[in-house]
Amino acid sequence: MTDDRSTLYSRDRRIVKTDEFSSVFRLRPVYRTDHFVLYARRSELPQARLGVVVAKRLAPRAVTRNTVKRITRELFRQTQLPAFDCIVRLSKSVNAKSDTATSVRLKTALRAEVTQLFVFLQNAPAFARK
Repeated sequence: MTDDRSTLYSRDRRIVKTDEFSSVFRLRPVYRTDHFVLYARRSELPQARLGVVVAKRLAPRAVTRNTVKRITRELFRQTQLPAFDCIVRLSKSVNAKSDTATSVRLKTALRAEVTQLFVFLQNAPAFARK
């Protein structure tokens, strides 16, 4: 692992407290894809922070929830984002008996959607208010 702070996902790059989640959730969603909703708010911190919400009713299997969170965190680490608090929330069920969470097709689709969220955040930083 390198010493570059942008590639790490340390505690200071996560939204962990309930009131931090609530302050971002109070704002309207800024972007939607087929399965995800992105909430974002400008931050006074020097780096972007991420929160991931994957409801059990939308992904009943733990392997699916963990896959969604893992993909989201990995792409967050790889993307250079402005100073925002952003929450990625799963908004549509991704479990299907014919398409398990470990399938390449599902992972590719999820990765493409999360990438789309972060590209939007990179290219349109003026949308979020404090």
